[in-house]
Amino acid sequence: MSALPNPVGLVAHQFRYDTLVFLRNRQSRFFTLLLPVGFLLIFATVFRNGIVAVAGGTLSTSVYYVPSIIALGIITASLNNLVTSVTALRDANVLKRRRAAPIPAAALIAGRAATAATVAVAMTALLATLGWLVYGAHVPTGHLAALLATVVVGAATFGSLGFALTTFIRDADAATPVIAASTLPLYFISGVFLPAAQLPSWLLTVASVFPVRHFQVALLTAYNPYSAGAGFAGSDLLVMGVWAAAGLLVAARRFRWIPRAR
Repeated sequence: MSALPNPVGLVAHQFRYDTLVFLRNRQSRFFTLLLPVGFLLIFATVFRNGIVAVAGGTLSTSVYYVPSIIALGIITASLNNLVTSVTALRDANVLKRRRAAPIPAAALIAGRAATAATVAVAMTALLATLGWLVYGAHVPTGHLAALLATVVVGAATFGSLGFALTTFIRDADAATPVIAASTLPLYFISGVFLPAAQLPSWLLTVASVFPVRHFQVALLTAYNPYSAGAGFAGSDLLVMGVWAAAGLLVAARRFRWIPRAR
């Protein structure tokens, strides 16, 4: 009996498979890559003459929306796509067949998470380049490491929460409504669609309980030329890390490989 490939090889194989599935799915490509671009063009163009107060000074509204829509794009890539694909594969009994194979569950999960992180980085590069070329939004050179670290932490956080969310979704038909109900309200109260300065303080207090707000703040800090030091939002990244750990814990305890009995 031949030995299984090493764990790194298994993760790499699963990563390649999941990435190809994503690239061949037109709907996933549209909603993951093109929809955030559309949001950026709409918000940053419509409100491009405005000014937004940020820590240490002000930014043009068009620049403000670049990190905000990057947050939306990464959440879409890391959470939305993961939830819809995992629930669909579970309903089709694909996960059941994979689980029966002599491949560690961790390799399957790590491969899918690596795909989400890769798409998130690509999404960041696309939106950041568009924001720079069209709206003059650029990351201070000393803040590049902070931006990259925030993107990685965000992808990991929302990927973990995506696996956790699948455990509460009954079937693939319910995935899209549950995702919308879980994320859209948070986009509005977290400063993604509306600048935080325009929101009531009590609403921002509510938003601060959830990771979307902290992710948006961390990305804005990396873009903010007035940010002290290297542009890291340490406390916000810490909160996101706590949410990531909680998501992994829930996923580890509740994750299902087979459809729920109807």
